[in-house]
Order: sequence, then C-alpha cells, then structure tokens
Amino acid sequence: MSAQSANGGLNGRAPPFGQWERSVAARYLRAKRSQGGVALISVISFIGIMLAVAVLIIVMSVMNGFRAELLGRILGFSGHLYVTGGVLTDPNRDAVVKRLSDLPGVIQVTPVVEAQAMALGAGQISGAIVRGVTPADLKATRIVSGNITRGTMAGFGEGEYGGDMILVGDRLAQTLGLGPGDELSLVSPTGGATAFGATPLRKTYTIAGTFTVGMSEYDQAFIYMPLDQAQLFFGRESGVDYLEMKIADPDKASAMKGEVARVAGASALVTDWTEKNAAYWGALKVERNVMRLILMMLVAIAAMNIISGLVMLVKNKGRDIAILRTMGAGQGSILRIFFMAGASVGVLGTLAGLAIGSLFCIYIGEIQQFVEWVTGAQVFNSDVYFLTRIPAKIDWREVGIITFWALAMSFLATLPPAWRASRLDPVEALRYE
Repeated sequence: MSAQSANGGLNGRAPPFGQWERSVAARYLRAKRSQGGVALISVISFIGIMLAVAVLIIVMSVMNGFRAELLGRILGFSGHLYVTGGVLTDPNRDAVVKRLSDLPGVIQVTPVVEAQAMALGAGQISGAIVRGVTPADLKATRIVSGNITRGTMAGFGEGEYGGDMILVGDRLAQTLGLGPGDELSLVSPTGGATAFGATPLRKTYTIAGTFTVGMSEYDQAFIYMPLDQAQLFFGRESGVDYLEMKIADPDKASAMKGEVARVAGASALVTDWTEKNAAYWGALKVERNVMRLILMMLVAIAAMNIISGLVMLVKNKGRDIAILRTMGAGQGSILRIFFMAGASVGVLGTLAGLAIGSLFCIYIGEIQQFVEWVTGAQVFNSDVYFLTRIPAKIDWREVGIITFWALAMSFLATLPPAWRASRLDPVEALRYE
C-alpha cells in the first residue's frame, strides 16, 4: 500500500471498519498459502456454514410442509370444535345449531352420529367407523365429496330414512373386495333394542361410491351414511353423538370455546381439535423442536472452523501485526481487521446457505421430478407417506432466526483469535525476525 494510504489508516483519524481496515482484512483473507494465508481453510469454513444453513432451512421447511399438509387433511376431514352434552338431546337443538352457525368465523356446524360397526364384504370382514351426516353437510365437506375416486354421490340420502346408499373409504372397499354398486353388510353391536337389552343388528347397504382423503387412517376405516339412517341403525332415535364445527381459522379454536359454550348453553361441553389430538400434535411439536436444536448445533460446529483458520492467520501474520502496531495502528484496528477477515467467511457462507436452502424449497417439486427421472425410482412413495410430493413450506420468520443464529455463531467464533491478535506484543513478534 502507498505511504499516503498507510498514514491515512494509521494516524488515528481512520473511522472504525473504514476502507483501510476492510482492505487489509480482504488482503489477508485472499492471501495464498505461500504468503502465510489460509485460503483453503477459509473455503472449507465457508462450505461448512453454507451447507449447515441450507440443510437447516430445508429440513425445517419440509417439516413445516408435512405439518401443514397433515393438519389440512385432518382438519378438513374432522372438525375444529366439538359440542357434546345435554344440547344433543335438546328439542331446540336445531335452533342451537343455527345460532352456532351465525357466530363470526364459523363455516359449518354438522350434527354427527358416529359409531363402530363390523363391515362384511365378498368373503372379507373388517372393522369400520360409520359417520352419519346429512347429504348437505357431506357435500360441504369438500375433502370427501371432492375426492370421490369411484362411483358418485348420486342417491345418497334419498329414500325412506335417508335410503340405503353409503360412501366407503377406498382402501376399506378394496380390502373388502367391493366397489360402487356392490352390497356391503354392516353389523351394529348396539343397534337393536329388545326386552333383554341391546342386540346386534345387521343390515345390507349399497355402495354409491368410494372416496380417498390421502390418509390411510381415514381411507381404511370410515363409511359415510345418511344421518337419518345412522340414527335408525344405531338406535339413536332423533339424537346425535356430537356437533362438529369448522371455523375459518383453526388456530383460533381454543379462543372461541368460551363463546361457543355460551351460545350452546350451560349443559354443553366444548372441546377443540388440539385436545382431541393432543398426543399426536404434542409429539410432532417435540420432534420439530429437537430437530431444530440438533441442526442448530451443526451450524455452530461449522462456524467453529473459522477459529482454526483465523488462529493460523494470526500466527502467520504476526510480523505484519507488529509492523502495523509500530506504525501506529491501535489494538482496536487490529481486532477489527481480523474480526472482519473471519466474520466475512461466516456472512458469505450464511447468505449462500440462505439462497441455496430457499431455492431448494421453492423448486423442491422440480428437484424431486428430476431425481426420479435420473434414478428411475420413486423417491417419495404416496402409498407410504400418503402424499404425492415432498411438501415444503418456508416460514420466513424461522428463516430469519436461522440466519441470525448462523451470523451470531460466526461472529462469536471470530472474536477470540481477533482479540488475541490485538493483544500481540510487537517487540516479542519482531524479536526473532
């Protein structure tokens, strides 16, 4: 560097992180091994941080995508709020249903009869869950009515007591060896009431169609029956088992419980979907938090590589540090020079990882198709995972936390060797030169 630039940088008037300090830090970072540089270690540190950040973003986005897909299917099939208790047998139940439907944010209120039964097919037998709803409510449940795989909904709910047409989960129908137009016998353990108590009741129904919601738990177990027919078959008379409510924002279900309970009456008991699936969602949350913690530790480990590179740089540049100090450079300038030399690796690695991770999640569908085309194998089997593609949902707030964590780890890893460089004694450094 010229004498003028040297004097400008060492006479004490240069601002912190100014042009002179940045130029010296960049020169040290780019120095070749023969010049005492550590370019190779810097590249390794850069790649390590980049990959760690990218993997953390990708894994958390895929986990968010899985949660969103599963949540959408589960809450699309089941309700968000459930009302049970004395209101179910109240003569004014329809009026209560109307008042609940008029609440802000409520999309649908469905009276439901739900009970277990034994399904008998062509030489096969299987347990099933029969859900009785009105034809209008079934049509409004788009995840079912919009995913009829075989047959149609024609005839569902038509005839005396709702008729004998039913909808069957596609996997259950395949297990029983049945299809649309075939007859299926159901056995209710508590359908018939006699002087000696409840006796099993058997009745044959006709399959109008089959449905699939993309989750084997539902496709393998559920049968939809008209509400009037379910009340007759299971001996409910005019009663139902619960009122199922769907709202615009499922995350507000807990907050709405109080208002729903007030409208439903003192005899009503209100629960929400988080309580019904508490164990499942709790396990999913714990798994997500643990995975985030593990991957954040990997980011921290990758950032630690900066320490080794910067320690070697300080050792190799001991003579240069001593000369700069004797020319008037303060300890703060030396600390900032080596801090920028190390931190720049972390910043560039973090930004590169952020770009790679985000682009990977955005184009994950195309990447999946390319891998399957190259390998000729299905890398994401829908029969196993219930989804046709790998889901990825980028949570930009979480991406911001990941970016902040990676930068913080990089800066912290840079401070110890930079502080050591600033404390180097010029006399000792030049003693044996």
